[in-house]
Amino acid sequence: MKRLILWLVAGIVVLVVISAVIRRNLPFTERVAQWSIAMYAGPTPVDLAPASATPIPTISPRDLHDSRVCATADPFMVREDSTWYLFFEAIRGRCLNWREDKGVVSLATSPDARHWTYRGTVLEEPFHMSYPYVFKWDNQYYMIPETFQGKAIRLYCAKQFPRQWEFVKNLVDGGFTDPSIFRYQDRWWMYAEASPKGKNDILRLYTATDLMGPWTEHPKSPIVQGNPDIARGGGRVLVLGDTILRFAQDDKPSYGNQVWVFRVTRLTPTDYAEEQARAEAVVGASGGGWNELGMHTVDAHEIAPHHWLAVVDGIGWTRSWGLKYWR
Repeated sequence: MKRLILWLVAGIVVLVVISAVIRRNLPFTERVAQWSIAMYAGPTPVDLAPASATPIPTISPRDLHDSRVCATADPFMVREDSTWYLFFEAIRGRCLNWREDKGVVSLATSPDARHWTYRGTVLEEPFHMSYPYVFKWDNQYYMIPETFQGKAIRLYCAKQFPRQWEFVKNLVDGGFTDPSIFRYQDRWWMYAEASPKGKNDILRLYTATDLMGPWTEHPKSPIVQGNPDIARGGGRVLVLGDTILRFAQDDKPSYGNQVWVFRVTRLTPTDYAEEQARAEAVVGASGGGWNELGMHTVDAHEIAPHHWLAVVDGIGWTRSWGLKYWR
């Protein structure tokens, strides 16, 4: 009888402790939003669906074993010889406050773009980095990541690809998010979101005859103003002959909920025009699973006629252990 009473008392104590934990936000599981990366495929760069025989998501924070990471996002990839190299943002922290959490550029590799191996951090600065837009020019790999906190659009080159990168120079001074570079008609062009208040609603366009500059703002810039639905970069700009496709992340009503695509109809040193290329979003929130809440980056590559492979990211709910912030 005494043992039964002790068990009942112990059970009541456990229930009281659990109740206190839940009420007071002590160490306990919590639901958190998490960015992850996946592979999509389709007949065109704007008709995409999850790639067959590929895990979804392909890379998530749990795959990064060398540091505490709460988000993997902003993926860009290139193929060199028979290997795919995937560069992406890895955010260290709890992803509760972007001013406190820090993003670095990480790397994964794959022989088939299906099975990926995490290779660690390849680029880190004292300030936050994301959106590692990697590209090749004159047999040299370059990267223009987002360095808004660095107060400039910064160019890096691969001292030893893919792991060692060195700073080259500032291309444009100022605070910009998600700069997206491309080459067209023997000139360089670059989109960059430039809202001074962080509203993601102003898109500026810059141009240069040489990658190293000088870069000047286009006379039609800003080409988007006061519209967070289509201003911020949503992935690699595609130049397909005379067709230029600009991907834009939709940040209204919530950040990164879907990606639109625009076709540039006129681009000269003095003129610019574009039109929506597709009535539906290229990718977006699914309402459930790893990308339940949204998607905001697409990097598409043609690997065979009518066969495109794209790396994308998405955000969904997951469960996490840890000490919650006191409210």
